[in-house]
Amino acid sequence: MAAEVVMPKLGMAMKEGTVSTWNKKVGDSVSKGDMIASINSEKIEMEIEAPQDGVILDILVQEDVGVPPGTIICYVGKPNEQLTEQNSSANELQAPKNEVAATISLEEPPANAVPSKKRKETVLISPIARKIAESENLNVETIKGTGPKGRITKADVEKVLAERASEASHPPAEIDKAIKKETLPVAGIRKVIAGRMHNSLLNSAQLTINMKADVTDLLSLQREIKDVIQQRHKVKISLTDFIARAVVLSLQEHKQMNSAYIDNEIHLYNHVHLGMAVALENGLVVPVMQHAEKMSLVELAAELKTRAADARQGQLSTDGMQGSTFTITNLGAYGVEYFTPVLNPPETGILGVGATEDVPMYKGDELQKRNLLPLSLTFDHRVLDGAPAANFLGTIKQYLEQPILLLL
Repeated sequence: MAAEVVMPKLGMAMKEGTVSTWNKKVGDSVSKGDMIASINSEKIEMEIEAPQDGVILDILVQEDVGVPPGTIICYVGKPNEQLTEQNSSANELQAPKNEVAATISLEEPPANAVPSKKRKETVLISPIARKIAESENLNVETIKGTGPKGRITKADVEKVLAERASEASHPPAEIDKAIKKETLPVAGIRKVIAGRMHNSLLNSAQLTINMKADVTDLLSLQREIKDVIQQRHKVKISLTDFIARAVVLSLQEHKQMNSAYIDNEIHLYNHVHLGMAVALENGLVVPVMQHAEKMSLVELAAELKTRAADARQGQLSTDGMQGSTFTITNLGAYGVEYFTPVLNPPETGILGVGATEDVPMYKGDELQKRNLLPLSLTFDHRVLDGAPAANFLGTIKQYLEQPILLLL
């Protein structure tokens, strides 16, 4: 019997998933466990496996089309197997439930929308497509839907926006022909990052301040204890682990930085859910260490390494990337010193860590070689001002320069 392959639910907050790529086409043979498609939600990408041996009988959801979790995207069955009427109508049976939840009434259009000549009409549209259309002042009645039963999807709205932008800024034909260029589609996790970072800059008042910390003693302490910690706890302690511990302790002293600006209110948190940016081949994800304030240095180091490994192997769930109250991003491995991190909304702060630098410095009357660590703090000026932000960064510097405090 033909097996249904459905759009999985990648976390409780997921409302829509998109097929990024079909690795197989109708009629192709597959074995159980073969990667037949790539799908993505707003925060994660994953591969879909064939549930059984057979062939792809039918593909119901095309690439770049968003559908709710649970929607059948294809069938896998025996060669020449005919889909029954029950199979072929499965998505249609699901449609009323999904469509009712995703419809909007145009009886009372928004004040800034293009007025409709019809007295009343119901348009099938996904929630995220509706949100984008309303924010861009699009008349949804004029958008042709490509989803089930003509449902307007996120991709449909984005196509209209792209066409509108192209019409407004297309270069003269003779210039366009003279330029050789390559055009890459913005899709999957790249599109998610682009949207979130753009919205972050549009919807907050970001300011970055810089400071250097002398980590000479900290690096010496790391060398002294790393073998003991490796043998006793099976954890390789790194400079990043010490920095994370310093940030957690500092956030507990500066509650205003451990906060979020939501709906014209400042939410202060007693817990510290620490986000750590991890670079992937095709983008960036931020695993979250829940209740980092309850962890020791060794526990925090172990959790950081586990979450980072999950992220690089594509095993990080959507829930594992939500709820952070503050984020750290480290570009030291790339030789970067100071930079301007972009806030991870709705957080108030993000710390950028650069590469350590050996510099000659006087300690008293003695000239010594010291290791300086560049720190860049971006914060939301709507929540706090420069002085308290500088005090917070100064507290991090103090912990890093007195590393024995990080072990207590």
